[in-house]
Amino acid sequence: MKFYLSSFRLGNKSEELARLMPENKKIGYIPNACDFTKVDVNRRTAWEKFDIESLSNLGLNVEYLDLKNYFGKTDILREEITGLGGIFVSGGNTFILRQAMNLSGFDLIFNELLNRKDFVYSGYSAGICVLAPNLKALQIVDDSTDKPYKELQETILEGLGYLNYIILPHYKSDHPESADIDKEVQYCKDNNIQFKTLRDGDVIIIE
Repeated sequence: MKFYLSSFRLGNKSEELARLMPENKKIGYIPNACDFTKVDVNRRTAWEKFDIESLSNLGLNVEYLDLKNYFGKTDILREEITGLGGIFVSGGNTFILRQAMNLSGFDLIFNELLNRKDFVYSGYSAGICVLAPNLKALQIVDDSTDKPYKELQETILEGLGYLNYIILPHYKSDHPESADIDKEVQYCKDNNIQFKTLRDGDVIIIE
């Protein structure tokens, strides 16, 4: 699997995402990091519309992939993802996203996808933070107590564990969370947690 990891939105290397995609240009858009308990529905809809249009403008065929539709239906989700060339995971709350990944079995499917050379994992903010071994440092910015899904009322602090470090996006950027990212940096330093900071616009590519 290849990775396109952006701090915010598509970042400054969107042409690289288009290049990384295999011949199959179908990409699943996963919005669940924005499943806040008190979500502003209109704002969320506009946010998703912008993301989807941005991906479409790269020549990608975007399929809306709401993990809530697959809670307890891992085999069906696996079949759906098998037909895609990649996924794009939006930003929001990393802990909510992690819950949705657990309830749908996406976290299990993710480990299977690592063996595919013709698949791209892409996303930004929460969508890339979740790749860390542990999410504890993110509690400074993201509310780990927000539990929008009745099926799971426990906080999951373990990330997907693909990376051996945690990515801290929005660092020193024109973003409302930037000041608190400085606190996360200090937390990581104080607790000997490996990390990398990304400014908005920055992208990490792994292939």
